[in-house]
Amino acid sequence: MDGILPLWKPRGMTSHDCVMKCRKLYNTKKVGHTGTLDPEVDGVLPICIGQATKIVPFLTDTKKTYIAEVKIGIATDTEDAHGNIMEEKVVKESPSKKIIEKVLNRFTGTITQVPPMYSAVKVNGKKLYEYARENKTVERPKREVTIYELDLLAVHESSFQVRVVCSKGTYIRTLCVDIGKQLGYPAHMSNLTRIKTAAFSKKNSVTFDTIEEKVKKNEQEQLLLPIVKGLDHLDKLLVDEKTKIKVLNGQKLPKPVRKITTDPFLMMYDEKLLAIYQNHPENMDQIKPVRVFNG
Repeated sequence: MDGILPLWKPRGMTSHDCVMKCRKLYNTKKVGHTGTLDPEVDGVLPICIGQATKIVPFLTDTKKTYIAEVKIGIATDTEDAHGNIMEEKVVKESPSKKIIEKVLNRFTGTITQVPPMYSAVKVNGKKLYEYARENKTVERPKREVTIYELDLLAVHESSFQVRVVCSKGTYIRTLCVDIGKQLGYPAHMSNLTRIKTAAFSKKNSVTFDTIEEKVKKNEQEQLLLPIVKGLDHLDKLLVDEKTKIKVLNGQKLPKPVRKITTDPFLMMYDEKLLAIYQNHPENMDQIKPVRVFNG
């Protein structure tokens, strides 16, 4: 059983909980998720099953789209609504739509973030949240992320809702805090939903209730999407039958004449995914396999 399960993760479960549950429902250990969501966040969490686990890093490294709520006037130690209050400031008059949009414009493009203390980023081999639980503070490594789109959706009293399209590794909690600072207020992320990962959106996602209904009928495999669906962001190179055999044997090949727009890219035969290849790092005239799938 191979394919991608476009799961809609419920609130209250960790991403690892979802993997463990899918292992039982699909009766296989070969299950992996493609981008952690915090327990109190719901949304799109593509689950790779069987051979699809080979593409986890390629699917993880894609654009994500979120709907987030920024609450101003209160800062917490976790940067979300579930932490301890660290700072408060009365919001006498909520910022106008025009002011908020002006601030949001400052955060589009490549920005620098400092990961929150309550995160899984490692410093000296130890996760930041482990330091936080011991009430220890360590210097956190700065990281560059890309905000492709940042739109204001709605303004409420002391809060507003935004839509964020961003790169892998973006902390939406931190983005909300930083936006609040620019508005002159302590802030935190009061709500978050991931509505899209690569080609997977709420429209084509399924809940655990749906999966369990299919399991009763032994039809859970029907919910799996083709592996290639998780690689829509990569260019495709169609090969002939002779080359197909070489690809399935994991051979290095001459660089194709046709210009490839991504690196890595897909090797396809008759609409079937054979392998993921990349330009050879040492020989510019060759391409080499990164992942090969069963023919």
